[in-house]
Amino acid sequence: MDEIDGRGVLYPARLPTFHREPAPRALAGLVRWFWIPEWHLAPGRSSRQEVLAFPASNLTVEQAQVTLTGPTTRRSHRDLHGRGWAVGALLRPAGIASLGIDPRSIRDSESAFDAPGLIHDVTAAMTITDAAARRTRAAEEYAAWIADRLDPPDADGDLANAMEDVIATDRSVIRVEDVARRLGLSVRGVQRLAQRYVGVPPLAMIRRYRLQEAAQALREDPGITVGQVAAELGYADQAHLCADFRAVLGFTPSAYRRGAAPGEGSETPSG
Repeated sequence: MDEIDGRGVLYPARLPTFHREPAPRALAGLVRWFWIPEWHLAPGRSSRQEVLAFPASNLTVEQAQVTLTGPTTRRSHRDLHGRGWAVGALLRPAGIASLGIDPRSIRDSESAFDAPGLIHDVTAAMTITDAAARRTRAAEEYAAWIADRLDPPDADGDLANAMEDVIATDRSVIRVEDVARRLGLSVRGVQRLAQRYVGVPPLAMIRRYRLQEAAQALREDPGITVGQVAAELGYADQAHLCADFRAVLGFTPSAYRRGAAPGEGSETPSG
């Protein structure tokens, strides 16, 4: 996996081949990046990919289908089998709005999205033999489709993107009031932006990013304690971080750290 952003994937050692392509500058207000996994598993084997997704929506192309996935309120997983690929776009708040979708209506769900031209062009790109060339071409074809069909952000879309940027990049942001102060809005104004453009409350966005960062610290720094992670990320105490872990991930930080240790196998027998 590249260095764009290491958050979100709970068990990087189990990933198939995984690549991210940054969105062209002209589309930066609509798409954060394109993500491209490819896998080839032996018969009878499967690979479970567990994700604590970004608080955002994804539009994903696979062979013969496009799916729209809304923001999630808990960890999610997918079991990979056989041989395959996907090319997804992580949408900015203004991007999902430009699609004409209310993200609240697709929260914790996945549905088919009608885009035959997108399927055709991306699938053709993914037949290129050279790995780097096919990923680049697939992202280019996807970007061209978005540029042709989605309107650029309006003023409210830009503001929603700014909200996302503040929450995603500033670890000192731990309350909705912090976001409101940085954007010059009321708390109610931030809440309306998050619900309209992201589909979850702003506090849920904050907690998701901080929880992603906690998981990343725990798996990458064996010397750091759970209490230190909680303090660095603005949790009131270790107990609050543990409560978030259990509520969203279903296990404790210590259990996660053991499961994410290097050397974990990437494949398991299917069935």
